[in-house]
Amino acid sequence: MSERTIPFRDLEEERSLFGSLDRNLHLLRRLYKVDAVSRGGVLKLTGDPESLSDAGRVVEEALGVLRSGRPVASGEVERIFRKGGVEDLAASDPTVVRPEVEPRSENQARYVEAIQRSTVTFGIGPAGTGKTFLAVAMAVAYLKRGTYRRIILCRPAVEAGESLGFLPGDMASKISPYLRPLYDALHALLPRTQLERYMEENVVEILPLAYMRGRTLDHAVIILDEAQNCTDGQMKMALTRLGRNSKMIVTGDITQVDLPQNRASGLVTARRILSGIDAVGFIHLSKADIVRHRVVADIIRAYARSEEGERGGARERLGARKDGPDKGPPRRHGKT
Repeated sequence: MSERTIPFRDLEEERSLFGSLDRNLHLLRRLYKVDAVSRGGVLKLTGDPESLSDAGRVVEEALGVLRSGRPVASGEVERIFRKGGVEDLAASDPTVVRPEVEPRSENQARYVEAIQRSTVTFGIGPAGTGKTFLAVAMAVAYLKRGTYRRIILCRPAVEAGESLGFLPGDMASKISPYLRPLYDALHALLPRTQLERYMEENVVEILPLAYMRGRTLDHAVIILDEAQNCTDGQMKMALTRLGRNSKMIVTGDITQVDLPQNRASGLVTARRILSGIDAVGFIHLSKADIVRHRVVADIIRAYARSEEGERGGARERLGARKDGPDKGPPRRHGKT
């Protein structure tokens, strides 16, 4: 492995090169297969000599544009990086669709590739790993490209410790909070007026899973979110809605099942019985892929340790009950 260092003139230049949320830095790593780390105002690139040469060349080109003094258009650095990228498939293959947001980890990149490749893709992982947002971003990209005509987003309306009956309003009002994360993702990716028009024309539908029964969904990208809260029957029903020229993305976290204890999660069952089907892909994301505030990963790890400790304590108590109480030494009978 070889190394190359490129110094920045100031912090503003570094921020301009990397982009919002280090988007361009992640893109550089993925397209050129190099490790890129910035410390103390210096960008350090590590990789094989050929990859390192290509990555260094586009970084120097982008810095030249930033240092030219002329106004730099939004996305100019990204365009330079993509122009020389060894894996810029969208430029060479019109069937490849890229989301408007860049994957920020290796597993997220694998997730996007699996969506491209598979008819049904399962994205399984903890909260904050981008499962839902990347799925919606891919669906919007497909819609804009014209690959599919509609986006269908659905969730099971399972109560996570709260009662629907005590919420105010009619059924639509009661269901709305369960669908809010899907609305949030769409609002982040589409202008408000365009999204409203899409929803009025049923180009984009957001609905509870129960409303899917009996439908056949053609020419659509279907996203089933929070799938860990589907029963086996609901999961089978959802998967069999797939019609002609359609694609489905199923997301969920098997550590956050809100079903009653006597009900199996349809997501767990699907992972067990569908993994051998060619057109079905499974991608597992981990705590390392969390892209929310860094404290979220620490919180998830703390809860995982606590739950593991509780399970260990329960096993010890169960073992103690099986062994029986300590009766002490045997009692002696007769005269002393």
